[in-house]
Amino acid sequence: MTKELFREDGYLKSCESRVSRIFENGFSTDQTVFYPVGGGQPGDTGTFSGQSERAVGAAIIDCRKDKESGDIIHVVSEDSQIPAVDQIVTLKIDWNRRYRLMRMHSCLHMLCVAVPYPVTGGAIRDGSGRLDFDLPEPPTREDLEYRLNEVIQGNHPMTLSWVSEQQMNSNPDLVRTMSVAPPTGDGDVRLVKFGDADLQACGGTHVSNSKEIGPIVVESIKNKGKQNRRITVAFAHEEG
Repeated sequence: MTKELFREDGYLKSCESRVSRIFENGFSTDQTVFYPVGGGQPGDTGTFSGQSERAVGAAIIDCRKDKESGDIIHVVSEDSQIPAVDQIVTLKIDWNRRYRLMRMHSCLHMLCVAVPYPVTGGAIRDGSGRLDFDLPEPPTREDLEYRLNEVIQGNHPMTLSWVSEQQMNSNPDLVRTMSVAPPTGDGDVRLVKFGDADLQACGGTHVSNSKEIGPIVVESIKNKGKQNRRITVAFAHEEG
């Protein structure tokens, strides 16, 4: 199974790895900095390079987990040749895109603070994100935007810790999103904590302090059912 370096350090931009397995559309390695799609967060994109002509600056267009082996598959572009097993490659993520996804994922955790109701679904995109809440009466966009940015600017440092699956199961409040379960199966579950503001089980990548998220605008609050409210947020200032 691929060692997931991003679980402990989301700021790693590259790593040297050994190709462990070949798939029809890509390859897996013994370790990686690439985050595979999951938990509402898209998979990383980037490049890989090696010492042979089979892998020189080739594109990785997606990243996914193989359901059978648990290996992380680096999906390559059609014009990129897949490297050979045991070849040493350098994996490099598209850092600007990853950092935006990290900021938005952390923003959604802060949104859980601003809207303390059960989460029924969510998704993260490059530059925006949304959460669905089991919420009878939503706040106004203006009021929510003020509360959300106030939480973000609260200077909440992010720390990681791990608990057993048994401990998590005995503390259901650690799982905020009912439709997306945190990664399990290895015996331990990762907890993401932002100061005194938020604590929840999560396998995604996050910024080291809530202030890194930056200003946020609430794009919309929509009714998606009797008590289901979809709140969509975006960065106030788009970045390239």
